[in-house]
Amino acid sequence: MKDSMGSFTFVLHAHLPYVVSHGKWPHGADWLNEAAAETYLPLLNVFYRLLREGVTPRVTLGITPVLTEQLADSDFKEEFKNYLSNKLEAARADRREFQRTGNEHLYEVALYWEEVFAARQREFTETYGEDLVGAFRDLQDKGAIEIITCGATHGYLPLLGRDECVQSQIRQAVRSYERHYGRKPRGIWLPECAYRPRYEWKRPLKSHVKDRAFLRKGVEEFLSEEEIDFFIIDAHLLRGGKAIGVYLDRFEGLQRLWGQFADRYTPAEENTERSPYQSYYVASFGEEKKRPVSVLTRDPRTGIQVWSGEHGYPGNPHYLDFHKKHFPGGHRYWRVTDAKADLADKQTYDPRTVPEIVIEQAEHFVGLVKEILQGARKKGVEHPLLTAPYDAELFGHWWYEGPEWLYEVLKRFDSDPEIDLTTGSRYLTRRPNTTVISLPEGSWGEGGFHWIWLNEWTEWAWKKIYEAEDRMVELARRFRHRTEAPLIRVLNQLARELLLLEGSDWPFLISTLSASDYAELRISEHVEAFRRLADLVEKVSERSGFEEKEEEMLSLLEKQDRIFPDIDYRWWAAVDFPAQDH
Repeated sequence: MKDSMGSFTFVLHAHLPYVVSHGKWPHGADWLNEAAAETYLPLLNVFYRLLREGVTPRVTLGITPVLTEQLADSDFKEEFKNYLSNKLEAARADRREFQRTGNEHLYEVALYWEEVFAARQREFTETYGEDLVGAFRDLQDKGAIEIITCGATHGYLPLLGRDECVQSQIRQAVRSYERHYGRKPRGIWLPECAYRPRYEWKRPLKSHVKDRAFLRKGVEEFLSEEEIDFFIIDAHLLRGGKAIGVYLDRFEGLQRLWGQFADRYTPAEENTERSPYQSYYVASFGEEKKRPVSVLTRDPRTGIQVWSGEHGYPGNPHYLDFHKKHFPGGHRYWRVTDAKADLADKQTYDPRTVPEIVIEQAEHFVGLVKEILQGARKKGVEHPLLTAPYDAELFGHWWYEGPEWLYEVLKRFDSDPEIDLTTGSRYLTRRPNTTVISLPEGSWGEGGFHWIWLNEWTEWAWKKIYEAEDRMVELARRFRHRTEAPLIRVLNQLARELLLLEGSDWPFLISTLSASDYAELRISEHVEAFRRLADLVEKVSERSGFEEKEEEMLSLLEKQDRIFPDIDYRWWAAVDFPAQDH
C-alpha cells in the first residue's frame, strides 16, 4: 500500500429479481433489458476503457446470484438483442418524426440515441460476445475489480423464518458464484444491507404473537461458515444516530408509509468511539469460535452527494431527466431543468453540455473524499477506508451520466498519490482488523429497520413465506436420504420456488407502490407453484415416476423457473451448526 492519507473503494450492488419468463413490459424482462443496456454494458465499457489507459479501477462490484443467472441465460441474450434492435429502430422513427415536424433540437438528440444503441448492439454481440458474466469474470481475473455476492434471490435475511432458510440463501449464493466466476466470493452485500444478530427471536406477525421465541444465529455466523470475509452496513448500525434512507425521495408509497412509522422511530444514541472509516470484526455472541467476519461501513456524506436527485450530482439541471419519455419508443429527450419542475416544463437535453459538468463534479467528489479521510486521520484512525456503496443501477439507469462520472472519478483516484484505490478484500488483506464489535439489528432503509419490507401491506406475504418455509424444511427432513431421481427432481424445484418466493423485491415493490400488482402476482404464482410441487412430493414419494399431467406441470415449472441448476434441497433438512450448539 502506498503511503497515502487513506483508502477508497466504490461498492456497487447490481441486482434485479428473477424476471426471465415472467412477463415483459411494463413489468418483467424489460427491466433486465433496460438495466443491461443502461448500466451493465456502460460499466463494462468504463472498466475496460480504464484498463486500456493503464488504470486499475478496483471497484468492489456485487452481482447478485439471481442477476448472474439471468445474464447467463440464453433466453435473456435473445431478448436483449431484440430489445436493442427495437430501441435503435425507435430512435430512427423519432428522428424521422422530428425531421418532419421541424424540431431541430429533438432531431439532434434522436441522432444521439441512434448512435448510442448502435454502439450497444456492437458491444454486446462483438465486444463481449453476448457474455456479460464472462466479461465481468475476465475483469476480476485481471485484478481490475472484485466481484462479491449476495443472498441467492435477495431474500431479506433478518425476516426469514428459519435458520435453514438463511443457510440456504447464503449457500446457494456461494455455489452459484463458484460456478460462474471460478472461485469463492470473499465479500457479500447482504440483501438490503439487512443484518440480525444472534438472539431469541419469533416471527413478527400478528398471527404469531403468542409463539414461543427461539434462538436464532447471527447473520455473520452463516457468512463465516461459507468462508465469506466481509459485508457492508449502513453507518447507523455501527454508530447509532439517524438512519438516512436512500429510497424515500423516489417513491410516493414509501413517503406515505413512513408517515405511519416516523413517530415510533427514535434514533439510537450515537457511539462516537466507532468510526465508519475503520473495519471491524463482528460477533453477536460470547466467545467467537468461528472464522471472523469483517464489516465495512457506508460513508454518509459521500452517499447523499451521489444518491440524491435533489441535493446531489444527479440533480444537475443539464443532466438527462429520468421520468419524461417520448412514446411509443420510450427514449428520453429532456433534461432535469429543475428537480421540482413539472414534466411539461422540462427543456431539451443537450449531451454536449455534459462533459464539463461531469469533470467538475468528479473533481469535487475526489476533494470531498480527501477531506473526509483527512478528518478521520485527525480523529485517530491510522489507515482510514472510505466505503462508498450504491446500487449499480444508479449509474446509467437512474443517472444517465453516472458511468462517465465514475470513469472520471476512478481515473483521478488512480493518479492521486494521496489516495489508495482499493477493493474490500484487498484493504482487509493489507490492514487486518484488531477490534471485535457487536451490531444491532437493522437495514439501510429510512428508519434503519424492517418497516419497508414488513408492514400492513405486506404481512400477508410473509405469512405465505413462513408457511412455505416450514413445509420445505419438513419435507427436506423426511426425504433427505431418498435417492430416487424423480423425487429429488421435484424437491429441488420446490426449493427453487421457495427461494424465488423469498425475494425482498416483492414486499419492496408493494410498499413503494411502484409495481405492486406485479409483485403480488409473483408472490401468488410462486406460492401456488410451491403448493402444487409439495403435494407432488407426497405422491411421488409413494410410487416411481410421474403421471402425464404431473410431468407436464413439473417440466413447465422447471423451464419457467430454471434458476440454480446446482441447487440441493437437502440444505433445508438441517442447520449445519445450530445456535444451541454454542
